Amino acid sequence: MSRGPLKAIVVGAGIGGLTTAVALRRVGIEVEVYERAAELRPRGSALSVMTNAVNALASLGIDLHLEKYGRQIELFQIRTGRGRLIRTRPFPDVCRDLGAPSFCIGRPDLQKALLAQAGDCRIELGATVTEFRHSDAGAEVRFADGRVAHGDVLIGADGFHSAVRGQLAGLDDARDGGYVCWLGIVPFSHSRFPGGYVGHYWGNGQRFGLIDIGHGRAYWWGTKNMPPEASHHWRGGKEEILRAYAGWADEVQEVVRITPEEAVIAVPAQDRPFLERWGEGPVTLLGDAAHPMLTALGQGAAVAIEDAVVLATCLKEASDPVRGLRRYEDVRRERTRQLVVASRAASDAQHLENPLRRTVRDLRLRCAPRRSLVAGDTAVLTFPPVPAVDHV
Repeated sequence: MSRGPLKAIVVGAGIGGLTTAVALRRVGIEVEVYERAAELRPRGSALSVMTNAVNALASLGIDLHLEKYGRQIELFQIRTGRGRLIRTRPFPDVCRDLGAPSFCIGRPDLQKALLAQAGDCRIELGATVTEFRHSDAGAEVRFADGRVAHGDVLIGADGFHSAVRGQLAGLDDARDGGYVCWLGIVPFSHSRFPGGYVGHYWGNGQRFGLIDIGHGRAYWWGTKNMPPEASHHWRGGKEEILRAYAGWADEVQEVVRITPEEAVIAVPAQDRPFLERWGEGPVTLLGDAAHPMLTALGQGAAVAIEDAVVLATCLKEASDPVRGLRRYEDVRRERTRQLVVASRAASDAQHLENPLRRTVRDLRLRCAPRRSLVAGDTAVLTFPPVPAVDHV
């Protein structure tokens, strides 16, 4: 094991990787980040940084000042495709009860916030992992261009197609979600698009999200059931998306209509069966590399942020970094398993095509006691702190 401060190699400079760098540096661990992309230029999608993530960061004294970059959620409604209100969720009240807001934010804006906190952290670009090795002395990572990195620990935060996961557990278990996702960001105003709005619209085998991400911009996403061969190779245009939402609420049709075609992104919905073993020796996984989930709960980024905070805490408290990694995995396993399963279940429910089952689903939500909605949101939005231990 190396002398002096612990050194971590983080593979991946996405949201999980950058948060890991910020959290590890906050607890005094040296960090180097390696990213396969030639430049840090995220495409135009957005995400949610929920209350659980905000509170996780606060446990290490980290404030990303997200109010400057995105928009706090103030109203969360579920509607039919035509715009009829099914239920206003008590989501903002739950956030207040838990002591922190939830934010919707453009991915490039969250990246800026994290880079501001990362300071002078070393970030190497154009670094494609070919293999890693580990021993009692730590981990060694080799890259396609001949670079080699050494550290006491190696953290694979390199997303759904993780090279680190590929060597640890393989990548042949991708599981299709059954639909395509269309994504866009555009300046937008509408009488049914108030500040701080999150609107989910449910239809027949498809849904739509319309979300305020601040600075006069809307983030929208649309989904439509289709077989994997179609969703994985979708080559349609904006006109096809408009046809898919013909007859839907005016605000839905309008935000798609004004979005430039080149600004629309299409991606297949995918997750993986839950992986029980995330690492070996001084190597572990984090975020989508460890537990990719469908987007129905909007928790992908928040859970990666939780991972980073728990990882930093466990390494800080550990007398031995390998034991710290195993403790991190043990602490995170059940929480992340529950969210992977819940995201898949919510996705299935929201993409129903059977008219009777859809009617029953909507009626249950409309008639559900408020306390049950509060309890469900509270369970998801509560950051479980790392349990105290006498020794690690």
